[in-house]
Amino acid sequence: MTRYSWARQGDINAFFGLMLDNVAVMIILFSAVTSLDPIAQQIADKNIRCTPEFVLTRMIPGTALGVLLGDLVFTWMAFRLARRTGRSDVTAMPLGLDTPSTFGVAFLILVPALQEGFAKHGTHEAAMDFAWHVGLLSLAMAGVFKVACAPFGNAVRRLVPRAGLLGSLAAIALALIAFLPLLLDGIAGVPLVGMMSLLIILITLVARRELPFRFPGALAAVLVGVLIYLIGQWVEPALGIPIAPAEKAASAARWDPLAMFSYFSHDDSWWAGVFASALAKMPVVLPFALATIVGGIDCTESAASVGDEYDTRAVLLTEGGASLVAGLLGGVIQTTPYIGHPAYKKMGAGAAYTLATALFIGVVGYFGGFQYLFAYLPKAAMFPILVFVGLEITAQSFHATDERHYPAVTLAMLPALAYLALVVLKSVHGAAIPDREDGRLVLQTLRCLANGFVITSVLWSAALAMILDGKMRAAAAYFLVAGVASLFGVMHSPLIDERIGLPWDVLADVQGPLVQALRYQTPYHWAAAYGMMALALVGLSFTTQSRETEEPRTK
Repeated sequence: MTRYSWARQGDINAFFGLMLDNVAVMIILFSAVTSLDPIAQQIADKNIRCTPEFVLTRMIPGTALGVLLGDLVFTWMAFRLARRTGRSDVTAMPLGLDTPSTFGVAFLILVPALQEGFAKHGTHEAAMDFAWHVGLLSLAMAGVFKVACAPFGNAVRRLVPRAGLLGSLAAIALALIAFLPLLLDGIAGVPLVGMMSLLIILITLVARRELPFRFPGALAAVLVGVLIYLIGQWVEPALGIPIAPAEKAASAARWDPLAMFSYFSHDDSWWAGVFASALAKMPVVLPFALATIVGGIDCTESAASVGDEYDTRAVLLTEGGASLVAGLLGGVIQTTPYIGHPAYKKMGAGAAYTLATALFIGVVGYFGGFQYLFAYLPKAAMFPILVFVGLEITAQSFHATDERHYPAVTLAMLPALAYLALVVLKSVHGAAIPDREDGRLVLQTLRCLANGFVITSVLWSAALAMILDGKMRAAAAYFLVAGVASLFGVMHSPLIDERIGLPWDVLADVQGPLVQALRYQTPYHWAAAYGMMALALVGLSFTTQSRETEEPRTK
């Protein structure tokens, strides 16, 4: 039996890539709930935020320990796979904090809960406690939901074509992971810092060219960005030449080993209000949880495409269990398998990188060390690693898909682009409603396309893959599922918070001028449209030209 080479040179680069990816997600959460950044300021009705100390001692430790647990299990799974297959080149699947749902947790759960807590209890401290409790309970419920769905993971992989699974993966990678870091105070916002860091990432990780002395590319990108940033902080006051905006000073948060367990001290009446608020946010939470389930299946398929066949049920059970434990420990962000497994395998990584990431994120997060990373690592120097992951996943999604299904993978990106456009509009205009009727129509159409976009991407691309193979009835089945999902807001919800509900209840919550904009794209319209598409495909399946075939076309 070949001995498993679990620690290799490639694990160094992979560790910095995975670790910095997780740190970047926590920076997103930290910035959103502790500062008045452009998006949060527009969305919130009041300027109530958590103090940095509160986030660092309550929310971050449990969040970090969820990553610790998940990556430890994934490390063990790599050893088990290597032992079962007798291979020495097995790469552990990466696990970390889910980027898309972090935006949702910050702006659709924590910030509104802060306002709600302040209205109920009247003090800033009570409002922060209330929002934290709503966030951790929401995460725990999402964890239970994901654990319950885990046994069905392998069945989904068998039933949904690879183009459907990897198409949604490519959509998330390109629109959110690769593009969003360019915006605001990210790479393009501070180009003197961000573009040099991005160049190093492109040279070392994308083109796979070695730096002198084989220095890790991910680490070099951050160090160069930090160096330019520090020079800029000296140049600007001395010479008056702006280089980069100053980051926030480090928060003086004292480590408290029991702070993340302080939520146990509240009485039943307090928890009754928290539970009611968290339950009301389930229509927001569950789509994000469902998206990570689909993403976990996608990631397992992506890993299999480069030779590492992990059990889908074990992967989903791990991510669900890690999210549940994180919530019970006070965390607020769900864990998920990361979609960069092929990229880490190309780096030559084994299992040491997930083990090192687990220990680093868990230890530093629990003992409060992130207060210094958040303060002294500029976002423009850290976010280029996200661009690399997004590019690599998109390329791998096409590479692992049969050439005839390329249009299906491309189609999957369109709903994600709508979500991206909606995020950009929110960052500029917040929750404002356009004055012009055509502007309201564009906004509402984007919202319908963007809400539930992960599920939309999967179903659209899977249906097109079936059509490309001449399997019209199978394609009709996917569109029927889309119709049912649209009727209840799982896809194409017209509401700003992506709420799931009965169609008449959802429509009752659409207010003001948007009622007119929605008149032709209600849940009933979307469901009927998919129903007609399904009927048309069933009818075509009886024609000679479109009859289903057992053998798909070859390349």
